[in-house]
Amino acid sequence: MTTSTTSAPAEVELAIGGMTCASCAARIEKKLNRMAGVTATVNYATEKAKVHYAGDVSVPELIATVEATGYTAREPEPVRAEPAPGTESAEPADELRPLRERLVTAVVLAVPVVAMAMVPALQFEYWQWLSLTLAAPVVTYAAWPFHRAAFTNARHGAATMDTLISVGTSAAFLWSLWALFLGTAGTPGMTHPFELTIARTDGAGNIYLEAAAGVTAFILAGRYFEARSKRKAGAALKALLELGAKDVTVLNPDGGEWTIPTAELAVGDRFLVRPGEKIATDGTVVEGTSAVDASMLTGESVPVEVGVGDPVTGATLNAGGRLVVEATRVGADTQLARMAKLVEDAQNGKAQAQRLADRISGVFVPVVIALALATLGFWVGNGSGLTAAFTAAVAVLIIACPCALGLATPTALMVGTGRGAQLGILIKGPEVLESTRKVDTIVLDKTGTVTTGRMTLLAVHTGAGTPEAEVLRLAGALEHASEHPIARAVADGALEKLGALPAPEDFASVPGLGVQGVVEGHAVLVGREQLLAEWAMALPAELATAKAEAETAGRTAIAVAWDGEARAVLEVADAVKETSAEAITRLRALGLTPVLLTGDNRAVAASVAREVGIGPEHVIAEVMPEDKVDVVKRLQGEGRSVAMVGDGVNDAAALAQADLGLAMGTGTDAAIEAGDLTLVRGDLRAAADAIRLARKTLGTIKSNLFWAFAYNIAALPLAAAGLLNPMIAGAAMAFSSVFVVGNSLRLRSFRAAG
Repeated sequence: MTTSTTSAPAEVELAIGGMTCASCAARIEKKLNRMAGVTATVNYATEKAKVHYAGDVSVPELIATVEATGYTAREPEPVRAEPAPGTESAEPADELRPLRERLVTAVVLAVPVVAMAMVPALQFEYWQWLSLTLAAPVVTYAAWPFHRAAFTNARHGAATMDTLISVGTSAAFLWSLWALFLGTAGTPGMTHPFELTIARTDGAGNIYLEAAAGVTAFILAGRYFEARSKRKAGAALKALLELGAKDVTVLNPDGGEWTIPTAELAVGDRFLVRPGEKIATDGTVVEGTSAVDASMLTGESVPVEVGVGDPVTGATLNAGGRLVVEATRVGADTQLARMAKLVEDAQNGKAQAQRLADRISGVFVPVVIALALATLGFWVGNGSGLTAAFTAAVAVLIIACPCALGLATPTALMVGTGRGAQLGILIKGPEVLESTRKVDTIVLDKTGTVTTGRMTLLAVHTGAGTPEAEVLRLAGALEHASEHPIARAVADGALEKLGALPAPEDFASVPGLGVQGVVEGHAVLVGREQLLAEWAMALPAELATAKAEAETAGRTAIAVAWDGEARAVLEVADAVKETSAEAITRLRALGLTPVLLTGDNRAVAASVAREVGIGPEHVIAEVMPEDKVDVVKRLQGEGRSVAMVGDGVNDAAALAQADLGLAMGTGTDAAIEAGDLTLVRGDLRAAADAIRLARKTLGTIKSNLFWAFAYNIAALPLAAAGLLNPMIAGAAMAFSSVFVVGNSLRLRSFRAAG
């Protein structure tokens, strides 16, 4: 634990213990924010406080402030993908066990109490004394957490939901004791009917043991299922953190092997990945070829072929051959760790609507206590009898739980961001969700986003009688000796179709024009048309037409000749991704106008736009990298709310300027850092899925808040008016929290389109 003070701004995340409702979180947040140089956000659902602090504030002082408020705080232990040494056989702690034991006790004992109170036929001669015997352990042992929390809060001059529950159930129980021992309720043969609303009597013959026991059981049940649901809501993040390999086989420089825990890997280490094993950390393949299944990180079901020089990501599965990988990032720098951090940060955030709910929860409990006292006074002053007044006041105390308000946003965020991580969509925070609702224009960087970002051989046009395979073999062999991107595209295309290429002789590069050499005894030229002209060769009419059409479409045309005759024209370009056209259709279905943005010439941009279905009026070409942010500003100046999708360093400023930045996870760290949403897989369809998920999560938050507010607004007047039995009020209150969490859990069923 940090013990020294610091003058530089710093951040810490504290695990908070003892919170039982949203008003607890509001109190802690308020106390921390009163400290000089401290900005804190406390999340009831995740039970964490994210604290920014500066000046002379230290972490122990932050913890002391939380403890002085009546709660516990500590710096959370780092989550490990592998068990700590010596704990492999230890059983995981059952955090819900104490709550479950109290709930079982409450239910077993409260059911007969409630049954006897509800069914007059069960009210035998001394039934009221059996009810007291059964209800006493419920109100004391089972409800003890409420009483303890209420006492702690009272010592600190505060009131929370536990105060309402403790006061309400204790009042009902103590009234019943008075009626039994000092009133007429203890008379043998006493009966009274069960009513949903309040009966107006003098109260001497009325007991409320069923309300005290029933409310305790209902609220314990609500808290138990709420706690279980919260654990389910965070399960996606936990599963993400546990994806990594636990052990790794490291290679010695002399070829020896030994197994170490993944946590001990260092950058530069070379490790072995056998078929069926997980890749231990981010790295580069230095030996072997294989297919890698990245579905657990990206949601992409099709394995990706990798070979020497290709990057691989930790936690992905080697589905094919043997690989040797050199580690490039380890520990917290890996993509898996960064994904988990993004998800956790998002879950700890608060939407604007939730901040309003938190402010309401912070003052809600004192207002409710005042309302309960006012209700008591009104009914007594109205001559309705002390019993009716007391019952109405207890119902007000019990019905008014603000827990549903506190759970509305965090649970939806936990489930939504966790589900997104499983699909390769990382949401940075709740404010991002609010941005997705407003955007109406989506700017798409061309290279690496709509297109593959690398030159690809797209077509081969041959002269009369010339086989395509021969063109590829001779041209591919010559280009394979060059490092030029266009040459690499031709060579890779030839290798993909033929599998092997002959070795060239007398290879020479002609700057600015192409390459020449001898392949299998043929004198071969590959390059611009001017290169052929230097050797007194010209393209036949059909090949000249093919070249002109390729250049009109914005592609690079390469002439191929051998033995003194022009034989073919090759088309090379940055190929459009197969899924881009479908992605554009999906984005339009979400009400977005796609705009293609590129630094390429207009012909190339127009060709790509036609291929994916973007109209010429929505193409912005020949834009310098530094001017992309100006394009976004101009669109915003026209009144549009702009989303931007990009993957390069030159996209980072535009991503930050946009109302919503979507960074392709296959791109640069700068772009990912600047984006609001990160799409782990390099598929533009993920952008549509991300916006759908974000909007659905925001919709869930809003529906949660609506029902939580509507419940309290509707229920409090009913309770104050004497139209709710306290036990029914307790059941309704417990249901409201369970409903909000259950509604959030529906996000787990979100599916990526297609």
